[in-house]
Amino acid sequence: MLQGLLAAAALCAGIVGPAQAQDAVSGGHAGFIKSVQGQVLIVNAAGQSQAAQAGSTLRASDRVETDAQGAAGLVLRDGTTLVVGPASRVDLRDYRFDSTTQDGNLLVGLLRGSLRMISGLLGKAHPEAVRVETQTATIGIRGTDFIVSAEAP
Repeated sequence: MLQGLLAAAALCAGIVGPAQAQDAVSGGHAGFIKSVQGQVLIVNAAGQSQAAQAGSTLRASDRVETDAQGAAGLVLRDGTTLVVGPASRVDLRDYRFDSTTQDGNLLVGLLRGSLRMISGLLGKAHPEAVRVETQTATIGIRGTDFIVSAEAP
């Protein structure tokens, strides 16, 4: 699984910086899909799904699901980068970011699979406002680049 995540991270080598991420995403959107490998779905709060593709927008209540060969690179408005590995399910449970004050919060739920996170402006300015939840633990983020893995229940 870790090899798949590292391969997915390689897809994101051309990730844009925070300013470009903010310019590319407008009004109520949390971010966008930067890259896709294999089958990746975006599932909204109503349970409707669509195939993800580079440029697809994400809302704070969306779920990203990958198949066994799938992976996706996501960029949030503050420049936070999420690399979702194969056979993963990740929820954006809460995301708010004020580009003027750099205040907000980020709560990501990793239900299964693997996730690499590289902190953006929010995590650097307010690390206490960034958290990742798994089925068994909540992780407060203090670093800027880490990998989390969760087995399916």
